[in-house]
Parts: sequence; structure tokens; C-alpha cells
Amino acid sequence: MRAWRALRRTAASSSSSSSSSSSSPSDAKPRRRAWEASLSPLERVRRLLPPEEAAVGAAAAPQPLQASPDKEEEMEVGPMVEAAGRHSVPFRAGELALAEMRRKHNTTLKLLCRLAAEAVLNSSGGVLPHRDIIGQLPGQVLRTSEGKRLLLRRPSLDEYVLLMPRGPTIAYPKDISALLMMMDIHPGDTVLETGSGSGAMSLFLSRAVGPKGRVLSYEIREDHHHLAKKNYRHWRSAWEKGHVDEWPDNVEFILKDISTAAADMKSVTLDAVVLDMLNPHCALPVVHPSLKQGGVCAVYLANITQVIELLDRVRSCKLPFLCERIIEVTHRSWSVLPAKLKHYKSSQMVETQENIEELPPNEYEEIHIQHQAVLKESEYNESLSDAAETNHSVPYIARPSHWQEAHSAFLTKLRKFRPLLS
Repeated sequence: MRAWRALRRTAASSSSSSSSSSSSPSDAKPRRRAWEASLSPLERVRRLLPPEEAAVGAAAAPQPLQASPDKEEEMEVGPMVEAAGRHSVPFRAGELALAEMRRKHNTTLKLLCRLAAEAVLNSSGGVLPHRDIIGQLPGQVLRTSEGKRLLLRRPSLDEYVLLMPRGPTIAYPKDISALLMMMDIHPGDTVLETGSGSGAMSLFLSRAVGPKGRVLSYEIREDHHHLAKKNYRHWRSAWEKGHVDEWPDNVEFILKDISTAAADMKSVTLDAVVLDMLNPHCALPVVHPSLKQGGVCAVYLANITQVIELLDRVRSCKLPFLCERIIEVTHRSWSVLPAKLKHYKSSQMVETQENIEELPPNEYEEIHIQHQAVLKESEYNESLSDAAETNHSVPYIARPSHWQEAHSAFLTKLRKFRPLLS
């Protein structure tokens, strides 16, 4: 065994010396690694075949696709540009833009404007020409003439409803969403609305029933009727400019008292009814024959006294309605922000300071003033940047916002049923 190993070493040394002597230093090739010299299974089989069959197999083997640099760039960038074009369209003249500016006490100032090339957006933080907004993508942050930051984006439907011109008190989005769930509206339904007001409810109903649906909106006052039509038309025109799809034109505004529209209701089958008027009990005898069996009539009322009057009229007139639910929708806004901590030398802060001094100097500390946590709004952005740099755990203050929505309404759900035959 030892003799065999010695013989192998002698043969290896002789072959290496002969190869080195026969080749010049300039012709020497780098030594290949084992994994570079190894053959694939397909190559091993090909070497076992005769040369003629191996050449035919190599010609018939599929070649890998090699795209040109231009094609690769087109393949990678094309779908991204196409997707961006579908979902994000630059601002155009004639559409609505919403500008947001941060203010004190964690509040935001929202300004709604219709873009025009020669117009200017005026705010407490300076002016911004509309021409600087047109052509920008939504989500851009621009600076006013005084250096204030404005976040520009397209308004949502609930934001437009709250900021659009109004005459009477509108139905607030928080109540409209609850009413839509009460009525269980589907695309293609026919819905009756009494009391167009400023057009807030009409816009949400238009989106709920879709292009194949229909909304009949009755209004007794001429000024409210024209205002509702104007707000609806402005939203539709702005939507068409900023979106690929078209907002449905499915609302019919009718200037007429609903209590005198019994003849018009005979030819209509209603899937749901929403009443937003001072005396909704006057409309129930007119609309209930056209409402389908099991359909819902949702009533928007300002106080509980109106609810009692409505239910009393349903009972006294023996109308085929069953009161299923009476709710009051309330929202409670919260403020959750990182706290900025400072040390105070007041004698009243001794106990608090003993606990704070144990914290590292780069961490944030809560301001204790008269045993209350007060957030320093001017240092809000600084707190966020410092937290990103130090990667420390940031203490937060969470409390109900000092500004709450005081508006409240009572929503009553009436369902039509078929009386028993006597």
C-alpha cells in the first residue's frame, strides 16, 4: 500500500514538472477549482454519446432567452408605470384638491379648493399658486410663500361633504354610514330620499346603489334643491378629472313636497327609504305603499322628542311599520403623541424629579405641570427625529382630544311588514 502511494506521488511530480517546462509563464492558465471542473449530469451523458448524436442533441436543446437591455428595462418599468397611471393621476385643472396644514394642539387645518391655473390658495400660513399644484401627484408636500408645509391630496367623499358649501345642517358622515347599514342597500337598488338639503346624503346614496341603481331625492325648498344639485354636479365633474372611472349619474333631484307626491309613488317600487325632514311622520303614509315588503325606512332625527312623536304617529295611524332600533351615533377622538420630557427645579416637582433622574439623558420625559401631562406641540417633530436616531423606547401620552364632535342625532329604523288578515 505504501509502495502504491509512493508511485502515485512520483507520477504526479513528473507530470507537473513536464507541464511546467513545456508551457511558458505567459501561457500558464489559472488553476481551476474542483466545482468549476465538475460536469453537470447532462454534460456527462452527452460525452458518452457518439459525436454525431451529441451535435444533434445540442442543436435541438432550447436556448435560454436573453433579452436586450432595452427590453429588460421595458419589462421592469412598463408594468410599474402602467400601475401608477391607473391608481395615481396628477392633479388637473378643474378638480378638487385638499390641503392640510398642521396647527397647534394636534389639530389640522383643511382647505378645499377647485384648481385653476390663475387661482391662488390662501391660508393663514401663506399663499400657494394653483399652478404649483397642477401636475403634481397627490401626497406631495409643498411650501407656501411663508414656508409653511401643505400636504396636497384629493378629498374623500366624507371630507368633501364636511367642507362643501351648505345651507341647512347636513347629515354627518358618521350618521350616514349607520343609516346605510340600517337600510342594507345593494348596487342596483332604488332608494327614496326626502330632504335633499345640501346633497350629502344624496352623494353617499349615489355611490351605494351604483350605476345601475336609482336615487329619488325630494326637496320642498328651492334654494336647498339648487344647492344639492350644484354640490352633486361639482363632485361628479371633479371625480371624472382625477379618476379613470366615472361617477354614476343616478340621482334625480325633484323640487316637490313629498306629502303631495302620492301619484308619483304609484309607479315606483322602492327598496329603501330615508327621511331627513322636520316632520317625517307626514311622509310615511305616502311612501309606505311603494316600499317593498320587508324594506327599511330609516329616519334621521335631531332629538328624542321627534322620535317619540314619530312612533306615536305610526301607532295612531296604524301604519305597517315595526320599530326595530333607535340609536345615537357618537365618536370620541383621541390624541396619541410622543411626550417631550424636561426637568423642573420647582419644589412642587421633587417627587416627580426623583423618578425622572434615573432615565438616560437622551430619553424623553413627561412634563408634569400641576400633576397633569402636557404635551409640547412645538417639539413634536423634534421628538420623532430624535427617536429615530436613538432607537430608544419613546413614552407616549394618550388622552381624549380636547376637541370633540358635539353633533348628535337619533337614527330610527322602521321595517315594513304585512299585517295579518282579520
